[in-house]
Amino acid sequence: MKNRRLKKAPAELELTAFINLIVVLVPFLLSTAVFSRLAVMDLNLPAQQSAVEQIKGPNLQLEIVIRPDALEVGDRIGGLIQRIPKVPVSTGGTQHDFAALSSLLIQVKGKFPDTSDSSVLAEPTTSYDELVQVMDHVRSAVRPSPQGGAQTVRAVLFPNISIGDAPVRKAS
Repeated sequence: MKNRRLKKAPAELELTAFINLIVVLVPFLLSTAVFSRLAVMDLNLPAQQSAVEQIKGPNLQLEIVIRPDALEVGDRIGGLIQRIPKVPVSTGGTQHDFAALSSLLIQVKGKFPDTSDSSVLAEPTTSYDELVQVMDHVRSAVRPSPQGGAQTVRAVLFPNISIGDAPVRKAS
């Protein structure tokens, strides 16, 4: 008996699916890769004297830090502008001095009228009520009318408020 063998052609590899996978995978991997880059960091040291007049530069990055014992108003670049301690109240406790905060922010707004951004940084122990009151006083202030009399004018100060965590205080 004759053995009949069927002659089969060698199987060809189907590469289309693999090529499609590579076409999709390579751009994805390149887009998610982290490339290191060198950068020069420009450092500005805080001003020696803290006052509104000492703020230098055209850009103000206003920060109000809510501490348990005071409000710290500062420029992110220039440093601390003023520290406003808590004041005693008639009930025997203390509270933040929002009148001093408003008057300071009116002075800062007078020097930087085009700036509308600010950051309110609160410590984890800050109450919600304190945070809202500070935000209200940063957003706008009530001042006497320029015409005089008993009329008051609401001045818009820094309405674009960002909220964040206060930096940790250095141990003294």
